[in-house]
Amino acid sequence: MNILTINKICIFSLLTFIFHAHAQPVKSTIPNLEVHGILWDQHEMTIGEVKRYAAATGFQSAAEKAGGGTSYELGFVKKPGWTWRTPYGVVAGDNEPAVHLNAFEAQAICEFFGKRLPTDREWVEAAFLEQRKAPPAGFQRGQRYPYPNGSTPKGSHCLSSACGNYKGLAPAGSLLRGDGHVAAGTTQAGVNGLFDMGGNVWEWTSTKVNSERITRGASWWYGPEQQLEGNVATKPENTVVVYIGFRCVRNP
Repeated sequence: MNILTINKICIFSLLTFIFHAHAQPVKSTIPNLEVHGILWDQHEMTIGEVKRYAAATGFQSAAEKAGGGTSYELGFVKKPGWTWRTPYGVVAGDNEPAVHLNAFEAQAICEFFGKRLPTDREWVEAAFLEQRKAPPAGFQRGQRYPYPNGSTPKGSHCLSSACGNYKGLAPAGSLLRGDGHVAAGTTQAGVNGLFDMGGNVWEWTSTKVNSERITRGASWWYGPEQQLEGNVATKPENTVVVYIGFRCVRNP
C-alpha cells in the first residue's frame, strides 16, 4: 500500500468521522420527564429551540415561504408576517411555543433533537392517566382524570373563566378572539408533571386519520371542553396556524 493510498484512507476516515459526529442529534434544552417508559418534553417546543434548528440547517418554514401563516376568523385567514419566529407578526420571546409549523416540519424538528412526535395513544395516556410513583397533592397514581390538568381545567390557559387566570402574549387588537398563548411551561403542571397538555396550543401527534393528523389538547382559542379525552380533532397535515404547536418525545 503506497503513501497516496494511505493518505486517501486517512482522509476518508476523517471525513466519515466528521459526518457521523455532525449527524448526532443535537441536545435539546427542554427538560424531560419519563412517563410510562417514554421521555416526554415537559413543555411545548419553543421558538428558541426552533431557532437552533434553523441556524444549523437553514430551515425556512412553509409559512415563511408563503409570506405568513394563518389565524381563524370565521374561516382561515392568511396573516402576512405571522410565522414561528413572529407568531403575531411581531418579535416574540424564545420561551414562547413554536406555532405556524405543519406536521411534517414538527416531525423534522423533533428528529433534529433525536426525538419524534408522540402517537395519539401515547399522548392520551400521558395526558390523562397519572403514572408517577409518588405524585404531589391533588394527583393519585393510577387515577384517570377528565382534564390534562386533573379534575378541572383550572390550571390551563384557555378561552374560559373555568381555566386559569393567564394573560396571553398576543399584541392588543391582533386577534378577533382570545389573547394568544402564554410562554411554554408557565402554567400549572398537570397530570404526570407535564405543562400545557391542556390549552395554550394544540399539539401535533404522529397519528393519521385518513389524510389528516390528530391534534390534541386544545388551545387558548377554545374552551375547556376541547381538552377532554373524547375530543379527537384532526387537521390537514400541511396546516400552519397560530394556535397549533407540538412537543417531542423519545424512547430512553
